[in-house]
Amino acid sequence: MIQLFGLQSADLVLVFLLLLNALTFVVYGIDKWRAQGGHWRIPEQTLLLLAAFGGAFGACLGMVVWNHKTSHKRFRYLIPFFVLLQGLLAFYFLRLY
Repeated sequence: MIQLFGLQSADLVLVFLLLLNALTFVVYGIDKWRAQGGHWRIPEQTLLLLAAFGGAFGACLGMVVWNHKTSHKRFRYLIPFFVLLQGLLAFYFLRLY
């Protein structure tokens, strides 16, 4: 088992996912703020990749709180799919742990 700062590997994964979801939530908020100001935007591909690689809950929360990307079909369907997939994976791995 890998240990870092006294945490087991499963705990490290949980901390990583929490930080990634927090980052994703903030990135969605920044993109919304920049969109309202007419400034340079964060590419949609970046937003989707953050959600796909573990930040789906933060992306979903960001869409709701910031009312951001809610009219884009790609986001309306992919983000809930990522949330479901990541939730099922979390449930599966927590049962193993």
